[in-house]
Amino acid sequence: MGRDDVDIRDASAAKARIAAGEETWPEEVVAALVAGENPVTVFRKYRGMKQVELADEVGQSQPYISEIESGQKIGSTDVMKAIALALDVDLNDIV
Repeated sequence: MGRDDVDIRDASAAKARIAAGEETWPEEVVAALVAGENPVTVFRKYRGMKQVELADEVGQSQPYISEIESGQKIGSTDVMKAIALALDVDLNDIV
């Protein structure tokens, strides 16, 4: 199997996942993540949420969310799961 065949297979698989509902991210989201910005911040802003809105959604304080986003604190597994759910992303996308 040649390189072109592999590329076509990979592209077809990606198109099938997108057609099945897999979300894709715009370039600015990917660029922010690649640049090392905090994933919680990136996805929160992408979803159009303020810190206080995310905090209310996950039952935490806004200062706690701010500390997670700034890297001052690492959220517990339960909190990070709640954040992922509120942002409609996989847990792996934000940890």
